[in-house]
Amino acid sequence: MTTTRTYQIRFIVGSRKLFGSDRQLIPVVWTLEDLIGQTTPAMPSCEGADGYQLSSPPAAAVEAILARHPGWLVGARSDYARHYICLDGSYEDYLAQFSGKTRSTLRRKARKFAEADGGTLNLRCYRTPGEVREFMQLVRPLNESTYQTRLLGVGLPTDEEAEQEAIRLAEQDALRAFLLFLHGQPVAYLYLPARGETLLYLYLGYAPEHAHLSPGTVLQLAALEQLFAEGRFRYFDFTEGSGAHKAKFGTHSIDCCSFILLRPTLANRLLLGSLNAFDGAVATARTLVEKLGGNSLARRLLRG
Repeated sequence: MTTTRTYQIRFIVGSRKLFGSDRQLIPVVWTLEDLIGQTTPAMPSCEGADGYQLSSPPAAAVEAILARHPGWLVGARSDYARHYICLDGSYEDYLAQFSGKTRSTLRRKARKFAEADGGTLNLRCYRTPGEVREFMQLVRPLNESTYQTRLLGVGLPTDEEAEQEAIRLAEQDALRAFLLFLHGQPVAYLYLPARGETLLYLYLGYAPEHAHLSPGTVLQLAALEQLFAEGRFRYFDFTEGSGAHKAKFGTHSIDCCSFILLRPTLANRLLLGSLNAFDGAVATARTLVEKLGGNSLARRLLRG
């Protein structure tokens, strides 16, 4: 039976959703292995659904996908480089990809954090079911304080269902979770479920009051050092979407995009047409305010 998912097409100003309209879509996901091996996941029959939600197909394949669905409507498209790290070398080889200046900066940040905690980094990896239970207990208060949770609503799920899922992954040796401590308290976390030989960069968060110590960067590098040494996984996948952090730490990338593909009904045409007009009006308003010198005002309004 084909699985559908409720997808909300949202009308957004900055980070504030004004309203949205739901569609039942069939998710089709390209894994990193699909992209590297140049294979295409099956697109099941769309009977009973409004269309497809395509996650991370290679940009070069979009024309062929659309050719198989003539007249269908494309919406919510985003283009990005999907960054990843090959873990088949050594950590020293990995660091060698950075410029001398960048390596010096990264080492300085790690040293500064360590000095703030008595001279050594207190990083812990959680992988067994018992360790993961401890991780979930320790990460809850930290997670609630992160801007990922408070401002964006994309923090690590920590309810009972999420904990049981994490334990299930640990039972299959399919999870690596890290906590970085300062003065005995966790201040940054990294949550990496595995798919085969690939670790997925799913959740990263840190306490905002310690941002001056770059805990996210320090944790990322310290975790990678352990993962290179472990040798269990082949890839570290930063998954879909762009970001300076992903571009900075990735060793390779593939040009991808994500979009929804809707049946060419009148309702869907009106919905996407309205969305395009709305987004265009928001962009025009932003440009106008910025030209008038109201950059800070524009940011406040668009941030919601």
